[in-house]
Amino acid sequence: MINALTIAGTDPSGGAGIHADLKTFSALGAYGMSVITAQVAQNTQGVQAVLPTPLDFLEKQFFSVIDDVRVDSVKVGALVNPEIVALVAKLLRDHPQLFVVLDTVMIAKGGHPLLVQEAVDTIRDEMLPLSSIITPNLPEAAALLETREAQNYEEMVEQGQALLKLGPKSVLMKGGHLACDESPDVLVTADEVIRFDAKRVKTKNCHGTGCTLSAAIAALYPEHGLVEAVRLAKEYITGALEHADRLEVGKGIGPTHHFYRWW
Repeated sequence: MINALTIAGTDPSGGAGIHADLKTFSALGAYGMSVITAQVAQNTQGVQAVLPTPLDFLEKQFFSVIDDVRVDSVKVGALVNPEIVALVAKLLRDHPQLFVVLDTVMIAKGGHPLLVQEAVDTIRDEMLPLSSIITPNLPEAAALLETREAQNYEEMVEQGQALLKLGPKSVLMKGGHLACDESPDVLVTADEVIRFDAKRVKTKNCHGTGCTLSAAIAALYPEHGLVEAVRLAKEYITGALEHADRLEVGKGIGPTHHFYRWW
């Protein structure tokens, strides 16, 4: 059994953050654990408030898990502010054996920032070099590189290669923001560039897709390795989006259907 840890913020409406991560871990056969970086008051209509976790308590959560349980992979989500970024970076730096998936989450689906601007530099300098894989969408990649968003697949590859030079072992550029009929992603490593295509699913219910994809990679990597984990994770999130409209959650941007294979 794979033990997967998520380090992220909450979503009381259940569609994103640690709630989405734990659902994803369970759906893909991994045992899920969590360290909460912030309590986030949010729902399908937006984010109402963010309360960062005190640093000493965040650290205690981490060691409560790591001192007792074998951890096979770690997904890192919303880190909120520079102080939390620096602390999580220190904790991961002290445990270099961990496979780390960094979801460079910066803005919620409704447009509310989940990372203060001052923390972007800290993410770039401290977290990227510790990451086994980062999973930015096009706006996040542009923010990290301080450039404009990629407009096509070729520019996605270029920006993925530029991000690779900042220290992560691999980069998954997510192409959901491209204006095209497909939703291409591209995995960039030091050795290869691999394109993953999927049809664009027509649904407004896409809350938590970034959380879900990165958590899926964390759940799948220990058994399948990087390339197959990304392929299976892409397949899983596509299915979750295809079945999202079967759920009836909220009045805004609803969640994906994490358990579409069962109910």
